[in-house]
Amino acid sequence: MGNWLTSLSGSVSAKAELLGTDFYRRDTLRVAKELLGKILIVRTPAGVTAGRIVETEAYSEKDPASHSFRGHTPRSSVMFGEPGVAYVYFIYGMHEMLNFVTEPRGSAGAVLIRAVEPLYGEELMLRRRKSHSRRDLTSGPGKLASAFGIRMTHNTQKLTGPKLYVYDDGFKPSRVATSPRIGISQAQKKEWRFFIPENIFVSRSVANARSTSRSKRRKSRSRDV
Repeated sequence: MGNWLTSLSGSVSAKAELLGTDFYRRDTLRVAKELLGKILIVRTPAGVTAGRIVETEAYSEKDPASHSFRGHTPRSSVMFGEPGVAYVYFIYGMHEMLNFVTEPRGSAGAVLIRAVEPLYGEELMLRRRKSHSRRDLTSGPGKLASAFGIRMTHNTQKLTGPKLYVYDDGFKPSRVATSPRIGISQAQKKEWRFFIPENIFVSRSVANARSTSRSKRRKSRSRDV
């Protein structure tokens, strides 16, 4: 880890490894699942913020809910490019959304980062969000982007720095839950949302109660055999 990260000591292990481009150059669903537990770090002139990813959603070019479904457009072209970069878009005239581009070049895919657990820079997050609630800081994609200072200028930025980084410190969730994605009007039945069910920073949604954890699925299959 770079010397500038010494300030994160106690929040991010010095043994944590920066994820390279090859991590993202894979099937989008697999990347979305395996991003759970990884650490997002954002450097801005105002300071550094870090958080553990606890909720994601996958989107692919054959998916009607994806911006890439209609092919190359000025907005979606980044999804067809090199993996391991940020795809940031503006929604409802008020929120930036942070996505990670996946799949090999030419095949569009992206993972929406829906929620993180704050690890470092909480005072800065609170100021940005104008909030006094730690639990409410990053429990949704718009909140997360606001708390971490994500702007449209982060679009196409590499996830290996110098502004955005994703690290693996060896953390593995004990359970991963899946559910239909939230807030979309098409392909609503695809269970392409992944989250750590016991984490309090996951988006609060009725979909949480209807989700299925990976461990429960294995148990049910064993009973059917």
